[in-house]
Amino acid sequence: MINQLSMTPTVALPPEEEMYQALLNRNREYEGIFVVGVRTTGIFCRPACSARKPKREHVEFFAGVEQAQAAGYRACKVCQPTRAQGYEPAWLQPILAAVSAGRRLRDTDIRDSGVEPARVRRWFKANYGKTFQAWQRDQLIAAAHSRLRRSEGVTDTAFDSGFESLSGFSDAFHRLAGFTPSKSRCHKLLLVRRLLTPLGPMFAVADDDGLCLLEFADRKRLEQQLLRVQRRLNAQFVSGDHELLQATEIQLMEYFAGKRRQFDVRLQLLGTQFQRQCWQALQAIPYGQTCSYLEQASALGAPSAVRAVANANGQNSLAIILPCHRVVGKDGRLTGYAGGLWRKQRLLDLELGAA
Repeated sequence: MINQLSMTPTVALPPEEEMYQALLNRNREYEGIFVVGVRTTGIFCRPACSARKPKREHVEFFAGVEQAQAAGYRACKVCQPTRAQGYEPAWLQPILAAVSAGRRLRDTDIRDSGVEPARVRRWFKANYGKTFQAWQRDQLIAAAHSRLRRSEGVTDTAFDSGFESLSGFSDAFHRLAGFTPSKSRCHKLLLVRRLLTPLGPMFAVADDDGLCLLEFADRKRLEQQLLRVQRRLNAQFVSGDHELLQATEIQLMEYFAGKRRQFDVRLQLLGTQFQRQCWQALQAIPYGQTCSYLEQASALGAPSAVRAVANANGQNSLAIILPCHRVVGKDGRLTGYAGGLWRKQRLLDLELGAA
């Protein structure tokens, strides 16, 4: 059933005219697919770099950073293509550290630190889809909910969280969580954390019962996946942290470094019985190997259910950990990966190289 990976080349680049048009349009959808070298300056950039665009005859395209550097190009200081996509810039890190320490920052506090609030707001809208103040409120409410579940008092929790009144805390808590602070022991929240990977940022979601979502931030139909998780668990999402999210981040770093082949984070498989069987079958595909959809269906005792298996794989909300990237067409071709076929190829190349 299982096939050893063959030494396949990286996915072919799109046509050069298509890549040049993406460069002119600063199209973020091509992030990770190519970088562009500018012959007149000797630098290379991301597709969405905000620097002035060169003429067509002055550029050449590469599949990745390593190829551009090998050709003698230096990294652009504007878009910084050697850094993980969506990285947290140095000017933002003191602000994030202050929030992590429990401070509630207002625009005046941010301005006093030497950063314009509008700059922070733009970064959060681009990377989280919400303003800094909304993200900070999520963090505070998530931390407060955790304290309340440990039976700490509502009043102390409210004022320790930076709220100036108990009513203001209760209103903000209820508006975000959907229940009052006093009901925290009976209800849970789904904590969301943004994780950086060499293939772009991912969103991880967990609660005390386990990790329930791990997806690339630009995954197709990500909103539908989030809504499905929310409905099944009847809980609200808030930006926050959890030991499971921390463990997921560490294990992903080890995986991309070629030092981890299996994940042992506690999982919640939110699907039908058939879907869960398909996802468990994915975990049985050894690292560094692939199988076809037909072989996966046959392993489940349902060789005629190839289409159903493919649909179940498409509903997988735990990318990489449930390795649907290891399932290929019966002719060995890459098919059907919501994170993009270029990511599927990179994951297979990574596992092949490490294996």
